[in-house]
Parts: sequence; C-alpha cells; structure tokens
Amino acid sequence: MAMAFKMATTGMWVTDECKNSFMDMKWKKEHRYIVFKIDEGSRLVTVDKLGGPTEGYDDLTASLPTDDCRYAVFDFDFVTVDNCRKSKIFFIAWCFFICFSLLLF
Repeated sequence: MAMAFKMATTGMWVTDECKNSFMDMKWKKEHRYIVFKIDEGSRLVTVDKLGGPTEGYDDLTASLPTDDCRYAVFDFDFVTVDNCRKSKIFFIAWCFFICFSLLLF
C-alpha cells in the first residue's frame, strides 16, 4: 500500500497518489482536475478520477456521481482585463442533494 499522510484532527489519511497527482496538476499541468473519494471503511482519501489537460469544467461535472459525495480540485485558466493569462486552482466539495454519505464528510 502507498504511504498515507494523516490529516490533522480529522482521522482521515491521504495517499501518496493524491499528493503526487495534485503536484503534477499544479506544477506540470498534467491534469485539469482531480476528483477525490473517501473510502468509508479505511477513512482513506484516494484519487477517483483524473481529468486530462484538454478537459474542461463540463467534463468535471459530468464525472461527479449523483448518489455520493466527492472532493475535487479544478485548475481554471483565464485572461485578466489586462490581457494576462492566469490560472487558479479551486477546491470543490461536491454533495448531491440527497446523499447518505454526507454524514461522513
């Protein structure tokens, strides 16, 4: 099993794959988005889906389940009014309206 890092006071563990995928997204621009899933039994945060560099926000929303909760990060590229190219990473907590596992998150 990959090494896991414990998150402060949550009792959750984050795998190396989560950390490495995020760093690849942030520095190498290998992914447009990452969807994370919490394994209820082991309380382990794992990567559920990786979005390629050409995918967009619509692809992210299409990949989110309608019957479970997920966390995601999305790398949003935009151009400012000064015509400068910028990029911001957004953290998204996804929970469908009626979802039993909401109690875990």
